[in-house]
Amino acid sequence: MAINEELSEFLKEGLDRGLPRADLKEVLLQTGWPAEQVRSALAEFAEVDFPVPVPRPKPYLSAREAFIYLVLFSTLYVSAFSLGSLLFSLINRGFPDPSTDPAYALQSSRVAIRWSISMLVVTFPVFAFVSWSNDKDLRADPARRLSAVRRWLTYLTLFVAAGFLVGDVTTVVYNVLSGEITTRFILKVLVVGAIAGSVFGYLRGELRDKEAST
Repeated sequence: MAINEELSEFLKEGLDRGLPRADLKEVLLQTGWPAEQVRSALAEFAEVDFPVPVPRPKPYLSAREAFIYLVLFSTLYVSAFSLGSLLFSLINRGFPDPSTDPAYALQSSRVAIRWSISMLVVTFPVFAFVSWSNDKDLRADPARRLSAVRRWLTYLTLFVAAGFLVGDVTTVVYNVLSGEITTRFILKVLVVGAIAGSVFGYLRGELRDKEAST
């Protein structure tokens, strides 16, 4: 959230005069400032015992980190998609659709499996290496967790994963109401839920680490 400069200057002057943070917050809320904006503005200043207000580090944009996080998240997307495609193909082979020509289904599944394995073999090691290297850099310099690119891509991916989870549950409810529950359908629903849930949980853990370090 963008911080209003007038609000930030008011808080800086108030803190400089030794006014309690609670009093400053209360008077701003009484005069109509949004609570979230007041909270964000107060968070700009560290709660440390020092004669003058000490600003906290702010999110920043770095071309190098933009490259790193774009590689990291793009390989995560491709790896998740490839794993899902591979498992779907295996499910289709184990539980074939009676309405599909067996020879065509077999040929299609072979092509899909080869492509899925090829993408996984290339993208997942890249994701694992970049993730490991980036985590090592973050431990050495926790302030890098404030990267604006990292934050935006994390929340975007959380949104996509949450969308898949909601869609997965919606599909289950629809098929239950339609009476079209098959083993093949259940397995595919579990695959989507497991992959989307794993990505969501992984990124939520990343956000908790960020909050703890900052």
